[in-house]
Amino acid sequence: MKKRVLVVGGVAGGMTTAARVRRLDEDAEVIVFERGEHISFSNCCLPYHLSDDIPSSDMLVLMTPEIMRKRHNIDARVHHEVVRINREEKTIDVNNLLDDTTYTECYDKLVLSPGARARMLPIEGIDSVPVFALRNVADAKGIHDTVVDNDLKDIVVIGGGFIGLEAAENLKLRGCNVALCELLDQVLLTLDNDMVQTLHREIYDKGIDLHVGTYLAKVEDNKAFLSNGKVVPCELVVMAAGTLPESQLAEDAGLELTERKYIKVDQNYKTSDPDIYAIGDAIAVFHRLSGQFAPLQLAGPALKQARAVADHIYGIPTMNTGYIGSSAIRVFDLNAAATGLTCRALDQLGKTNYDYVYVIPKDSVGIMPSSENQFLKVIYEIPTGRILGAQAIGKGDVVKRVDVIAAMLKFSPTLEHLKDLELCYAPPFNTARDSVNFAGYVGLNLLHGVYRHVHVSDVRGLVESGAYIVDVREPAEYEKGHIITAVNVPLSQLRDRMDEIPKDRPVYLHCRSAQRSYNALLALQHKGWTNLYNIAGSFLGVSNYEYFLDQVTDREPIVTDYNFV
Repeated sequence: MKKRVLVVGGVAGGMTTAARVRRLDEDAEVIVFERGEHISFSNCCLPYHLSDDIPSSDMLVLMTPEIMRKRHNIDARVHHEVVRINREEKTIDVNNLLDDTTYTECYDKLVLSPGARARMLPIEGIDSVPVFALRNVADAKGIHDTVVDNDLKDIVVIGGGFIGLEAAENLKLRGCNVALCELLDQVLLTLDNDMVQTLHREIYDKGIDLHVGTYLAKVEDNKAFLSNGKVVPCELVVMAAGTLPESQLAEDAGLELTERKYIKVDQNYKTSDPDIYAIGDAIAVFHRLSGQFAPLQLAGPALKQARAVADHIYGIPTMNTGYIGSSAIRVFDLNAAATGLTCRALDQLGKTNYDYVYVIPKDSVGIMPSSENQFLKVIYEIPTGRILGAQAIGKGDVVKRVDVIAAMLKFSPTLEHLKDLELCYAPPFNTARDSVNFAGYVGLNLLHGVYRHVHVSDVRGLVESGAYIVDVREPAEYEKGHIITAVNVPLSQLRDRMDEIPKDRPVYLHCRSAQRSYNALLALQHKGWTNLYNIAGSFLGVSNYEYFLDQVTDREPIVTDYNFV
């Protein structure tokens, strides 16, 4: 007897499940129910319609129900909402939204891929301007057409996650004045606070009015009143303040949920009902590195889950190895990528036995015209040296570097493995010792006690406490900008001036990116100094870390001028 597989949700996960079922079983009856007007649209490309990078909203739709029927014999029904699951009868009740009729369909297996909905915040007066989420093609088209047709210029974006950042960037590229409000102290929790300051700088310098630690309190007379006391013009609001799982259907059916209302699934993505599976943004998945179950709202994992579900329905075993959470984003001229755990996540888990490497090597041979700085952070466990996560930012191919580490993370790599990696090399692409290798070398030196370091986040406190800081760059570099309390002892003169370096108090050395200061530190250590620390990231790192908050607060800068090159 042929199998009947019903799928709730017709975007990435749902349609991938349906297509895989068809490839496994030509005789199965496969029906997909989507309450929206489109199936198989490109969620991740939605923001790029706002700038006309993708000029037509029709281009966002990758597949139509008609094509799915003709090519794959899959019955995809748009404007159809599943309103009830009758588990004992193994049926669902479906509401046809076009004529408001309800009918019943039976299933052998039911797959839930309902996704998540935007969190719409109750803000005083917000209905006085157009308000949009950005979850589907209609949202993208609505924002685009409202801005264009009404010649709107002043936009407020709420939320600094992927959607909020991409919406803000593309609206700014369109020529709009954009204010971005993020309740937390930073955008993008996939990056740590020390790393994300480089993105804050880019966002600020590209003209977005960025407000962190701030919420939108009220909208009135085309003005947005922010919690920090600022008032900005506001003709339209994009709501990107997070999402909530679409799990009400599952809850009403008595399926087990987490405390945060995500659908609980086992290693095969089965719910508490053995004939019902769930995938995508509505479920909690196992994080391999944290050992916790949590949502992971990314397209790649959803497609993996979809294939695994279809395979399990047909008895094909799939090993669920858990997830590590790899992601990437472009923010104007910078690219950023991350994988694994952040320091913030480790702190929340109560972990203290970790440290991290922060290096700023070039992404290709320095004399190549395309060579750019890349900011790379690799977090490792003490004492094992096991890699826990990595983050990178730069104008070049930082995604490649993070992907290399992401590919290793499920196999418990260590700093030694990073050091030993044999990667492709040619001058336009990287250096003979790639930045990933370089991070391994630095991490092993730290782990084995070759030297000690402090982080860029520590430097302001060092300056304010009167710590002894030595800048080993050349005098011309020092004059262009330096830490206000730093003493200039260039590496080229150090061996003749060692007696100027005190031995009776901690000494913190830095250069441009921490390479010369590392060499200076070793030279001093060999001559008997035991009180030395290298400032990881050095002046480039300090400049990027300090810049944004120096611009938007009243604090005194700790540098005479910044260096970003």
